[in-house]
Amino acid sequence: MVPSVSSEIVDLTVSRAVLDDVQIAYRDSGAVSLDAVPVVLVHGMGGDGHTWDRFAHTLVQAGRRVIIPDLRGHGRSSHTDSYLFGEFGADVLKLCDRLGLHAVDLVGHSLGGYAVSCVAQERPELVRRLVIEECPLPLRSGDEEVTLTRRFPTIPELWHATTSLIRHPRAVLAFDRSMTRTALEQFRKPNPEWWDRLRDITAPTLVLRGGPGGMVDPEKLAIMRTDIPDCTVTAFSCGHSIHRDRYHEFEATVLPFLTSY
Repeated sequence: MVPSVSSEIVDLTVSRAVLDDVQIAYRDSGAVSLDAVPVVLVHGMGGDGHTWDRFAHTLVQAGRRVIIPDLRGHGRSSHTDSYLFGEFGADVLKLCDRLGLHAVDLVGHSLGGYAVSCVAQERPELVRRLVIEECPLPLRSGDEEVTLTRRFPTIPELWHATTSLIRHPRAVLAFDRSMTRTALEQFRKPNPEWWDRLRDITAPTLVLRGGPGGMVDPEKLAIMRTDIPDCTVTAFSCGHSIHRDRYHEFEATVLPFLTSY
């Protein structure tokens, strides 16, 4: 029988792990059921782990252990001199190793989606289920680079940033803005290795795509869906933050996926 869990899940004590000189803050609900695979929830750029509070509460009520890190440069984690996209994934993987996790379900939004995809590529045997929500897909070749050389923030991106500031000012204020330039530079560079390694992902994968206001290129998404051996794509009518703006639809889609064995 799963014990009753209140909404105090959002106020769990913050723990910290120093991973190769980078301090990563995280919250851990602890094991609720010994048989259930832990779920790691990874936020997007400019946010922090509190974006997952509502879904974390639902998961714990369902008997799942939930681990919610703040990515480097976000929330209570330390700022660093380096914000390479691959390093975000490496931090998540190191945290899983530090906690002694042998199997996990990974859920990542936006930049967090990229991070969890890297974990699934690097350590496929660790990941039982993979959920990628509204992850802006990297360029595949230099042919695409020219079209993004003078790219400015789009209306959907500006809207997402504005609403995030209103809803979660603490996360936005803690965010290390120095990574913005680095992030834009990486988005403008092709990443063929990431595309090649999609075939290494063995976990059943659920990709969530927003509608108008989303940030997922449909042509790249079609290629991604083909390259990942077991991949399902679900579309929503909202913009970039499905778990925030269409929570009930998000839960109705993701929870059954994570609870299937």
